[in-house]
Amino acid sequence: MFSTLRNRFGIPGVISVITLVFALIGGAWAASGSGGHGKATASAKAKRGPRGPRGPAGPQGPVGPQGPAGANGKDGSNGAAGATGPIGATGEKGAAGAKGAAGATGPTGPTGPEGSPWTDGGTLPPGKTETGVWATQWVLAGGAEVQVPISFPIPLAEAAGGEAHYLNPLETEESEEGASPVPACTGGIEQPTAEPGALCVYTDRSPNFGGGFIFGPNECFCGYVSAGTILFLSQGGSEGEVAVADGAWAVTAPEP
Repeated sequence: MFSTLRNRFGIPGVISVITLVFALIGGAWAASGSGGHGKATASAKAKRGPRGPRGPAGPQGPVGPQGPAGANGKDGSNGAAGATGPIGATGEKGAAGAKGAAGATGPTGPTGPEGSPWTDGGTLPPGKTETGVWATQWVLAGGAEVQVPISFPIPLAEAAGGEAHYLNPLETEESEEGASPVPACTGGIEQPTAEPGALCVYTDRSPNFGGGFIFGPNECFCGYVSAGTILFLSQGGSEGEVAVADGAWAVTAPEP
């Protein structure tokens, strides 16, 4: 029995149980003999035995109900601002937004002035003049001739059989008044001119050429056609020498 109590409560627990048993027996004895031994009973009641050792803790009781909520505490002061965090990665490109509505068409502007008659693909108007430049370089050889094409940027409406002149100061003599020997060609390389219906080809240098004339395309003997003409130059220097010639030209469309 003592072994069972010792295993269950330990040595202090056994002592506490024995003390409790003797206390109960003494109390019962005092209660049974109180009729004739009142003093002994009083003396027994007056004496209290020593407190036994503390017993083991009992099991935890159930959780009590939650108490009422307490009052809100006073707000604390704001803390210091934290450091700026690193920049995040760029997000994916969003979808394209819807196309906006087309704006209203503005009012039509005023009509501009009439354009120049020099239209692309048109012809040179009657009495109007167009000009250009020409040049050639050739190594002289025996009996050779140089052919220099002259093309009109704006073609002529009617030009077959037109008057054509090649003016070289080294080959022609001016009059005593200093005027050009060709009345239809009174200009020069710096300001080429031509009378209506005439083509005037000007030069101020051709020391290696003996002479020149305008033959016309395909040897037509027509001076020039609506698209232009061919200038023929004959050589006049020594064989193997480099010949150079250049100048300007002007053509005026015939008047009706």
